[in-house]
Amino acid sequence: MTYRGRVKNGIIVLDPPATLPEGEEVLVNIVAADLPGRTWAEVFGDVIGSVKDGPPDSSENHDHYLYGTPKK
Repeated sequence: MTYRGRVKNGIIVLDPPATLPEGEEVLVNIVAADLPGRTWAEVFGDVIGSVKDGPPDSSENHDHYLYGTPKK
């Protein structure tokens, strides 16, 4: 289920008719509304290629190195 909202004074306020039970756990996904027309390469260009001594298969197996999932 997806709800939309905005941050107001540091608090996430969901658009109506969002009614969630008190204490409900949620996951917040930030929508970059201020970056229209930019590619992910443009957004993260300053960090792309910044790791110089990582494993040679890190781009393919990043979940393995971050979370311990099986290698591909």
